[in-house]
Amino acid sequence: MALHRGSKKHGERRISVNPFFGDADPVSGMTEAPATHRMPEKPLAPSTAYQVVHDELMLDGNARLNLATFVTTWMEPQAGVLMAECLDKNMIDKDEYPRTAELERRCVAMLADLWNAPDPSAVVGCSTTGSSEACMLAGLALKRRWSKRNADRYPGARPNLVMGVNVQVCWEKFCDFWEVEPRLVPMAGDRFHLDPRAAADLCDENTIGVVGILGSTFDGSYEPIAALCAELDALKERTGLDIPVHVDGASGAMVAPFLDEDLVWDFRLPRVASINTSGHKYGLVYPGVGWALWRDADALPEELVFRVNYLGGDMPTFALNFSRPGAQVAAQYYTFLRLGREGYRAVQRSTRAVATYLAGKIEALGDFRLLTRGDQLPVFAFTTADHVSAYDVFDVSRRLREYGWLVPAYTFPPDREDLSVLRVVCRNGFSHDLADLFLADLTRALDGLRRQQGPTGDRETATGFHH
Repeated sequence: MALHRGSKKHGERRISVNPFFGDADPVSGMTEAPATHRMPEKPLAPSTAYQVVHDELMLDGNARLNLATFVTTWMEPQAGVLMAECLDKNMIDKDEYPRTAELERRCVAMLADLWNAPDPSAVVGCSTTGSSEACMLAGLALKRRWSKRNADRYPGARPNLVMGVNVQVCWEKFCDFWEVEPRLVPMAGDRFHLDPRAAADLCDENTIGVVGILGSTFDGSYEPIAALCAELDALKERTGLDIPVHVDGASGAMVAPFLDEDLVWDFRLPRVASINTSGHKYGLVYPGVGWALWRDADALPEELVFRVNYLGGDMPTFALNFSRPGAQVAAQYYTFLRLGREGYRAVQRSTRAVATYLAGKIEALGDFRLLTRGDQLPVFAFTTADHVSAYDVFDVSRRLREYGWLVPAYTFPPDREDLSVLRVVCRNGFSHDLADLFLADLTRALDGLRRQQGPTGDRETATGFHH
């Protein structure tokens, strides 16, 4: 979540209230305008409060034109109705809302089956507020397993976690919050994610695990999970070190099972201890819901699971927060029922087709070089071609924003800070028609950009990279 500071001068500015908003004061002719940063003294009528908030939110961007976010921006009306019916249900109160808890259990079972668990009944899993919380929980399980194995050395030894430098920021947070040393495999040349051999070389007796990313947010590419596990198998044979793998499948774990069925990345690999995904990304549900699954009870130490009885019953829970709405879980179950495997396959195939089509069209413009083509995640990254000197990717991002499109421009991490790119995320609802409209606007933008004397150098006003 973003951090905010309070207003220095409370009430410095007041909200403008149109007399047409209803329930106006019969004397003054309009409702008194409330302050923006101080709670008003008197209540407003529901219709007035609604209209004030509604009008301000009109200034937000159009979510369907946001090609930066991985998060679902469209669901069927029936899903919206179902979510509204469940907004008052507390997901944590499983005794009061046993059917909502049952839907959560069924979703975990479906994911265990989808991710090829050898024994789905042995899988332990839970819903979360998103992949960030799911990754934190997976990291905590890895750390606790390591500390139990090293009880004679811990807490003097410092644990470490091996991962590519391209990981999502939640892994940096995990290492900082829980005092784990991050060991990052840098990018090199045209390799923009983790190298399995380099990852194994960073492991030692204090390594709690290795994180593999099934779909990097930087360029949409899959990391080679099977090759990573093979390197760690070889490491065990040489040294006896038995390092588990967590698969961060925030996006790819809901794409690969449907489009890349021959790709082995999941619980078919014995070294994979846990997997997470974002239901609110390619799981096709509004934010925020994520899922964390462990191969079996041994992968999730029992002492991390808390049991609470003051809401009634005996409720096991593993989460960073407590109360949260059950609406997203209900929507996830609805979507699993609504689409089934064939439906998900059709949606993800269509989304990938749009991504590869648009990537090819952008390459054909001649001004850009593709880093990825959208043939793994429906996501691709591109940069300006070597001969382009009049503008840079930040100029392109800024100009596209004038047409309503949000396309992030950002630099890559070490050791490729020299590379600045644009990234397009194709989601359900971003159709071939919208892709053609985007391409037309990009072409118009290039007409002006090509006439520049050089890049503006103004990166601050260009869109930044947000995971």
